[in-house]
Amino acid sequence: MPDSSPPPSLNSPWENGWTPDNSRPPGTRRLWLAGALALTTVLTCVAAIAVMDKSSDDVSRTKRADPTTPVGADGPGLLSYASPSKQGTPTADGHTPASAKASGASAGAATAGDSATPSAKAPSPSKSTSSHGSSAGGSTGGSSGGSSGSSSSSANQKSVRSVNYPDRYWQVSGDFVKLNPVSSTAARRAATFTVVKGLANSSCYSFATADGGYLRHRDFILRAERNDGTPLFKKDATFCPRTSSYSGAVMLESVNYPGRYLRHQNFQLKLDRYQNSSLFRSDSAFRLVAGLS
Repeated sequence: MPDSSPPPSLNSPWENGWTPDNSRPPGTRRLWLAGALALTTVLTCVAAIAVMDKSSDDVSRTKRADPTTPVGADGPGLLSYASPSKQGTPTADGHTPASAKASGASAGAATAGDSATPSAKAPSPSKSTSSHGSSAGGSTGGSSGGSSGSSSSSANQKSVRSVNYPDRYWQVSGDFVKLNPVSSTAARRAATFTVVKGLANSSCYSFATADGGYLRHRDFILRAERNDGTPLFKKDATFCPRTSSYSGAVMLESVNYPGRYLRHQNFQLKLDRYQNSSLFRSDSAFRLVAGLS
């Protein structure tokens, strides 16, 4: 006989001995599953981030270890520019004192290549030849390089006159060379030099003083000093004549600082980089005339 008794009422479990499980609230299993899923997601993200950081750190370490790796090799990035050239106008002549040893002088001479090449900026040759410059060059041809003023013939005695200040001449004043008017016997002697073959280049000029010294540049300032026999001194005391835009005048270019010429500024003789201006061309133009003494 089939059991047709009705199921126990859920609203009255105590009547048939059945009681609901009240040990946990409804939906707890779903909450546990959702929490486990969220925790798994978090752990996965943390692990991925750690792997990415480690990979990036390995790449940076590899770049530091291998400096030849080109910039941007691992992908696009900021543009990189080449470092500017170290060549430029030197701020100091780099000379050692006159009593320095040859080793120090050689180190100073090694820095002489910083200036620009003069050929690209040199003034256009004048159609008129320089009579004074030519006579000076011809007279130096028979003199021996490095000889003192006392051993040279009177034909090599020259004074250097400014183009834009024709009443002023190079004159040794103390240890420096200035552009001064000549009004006494002593001033005439200080303004007279023996032009000889260049100490560092026989096709150029060196200017010997009456007391046996030479005109040389140091710290880009022209001064009179004794020859210490070093290669640096010989280069500092050698100047090559270049055609000036003024008829009968020359410009004197430094051997070890090509592109720099002797010019007067505030009546002080100095070595300055060529400038394409009328003032520079007139300040750097000189006429070699017969000695005043």
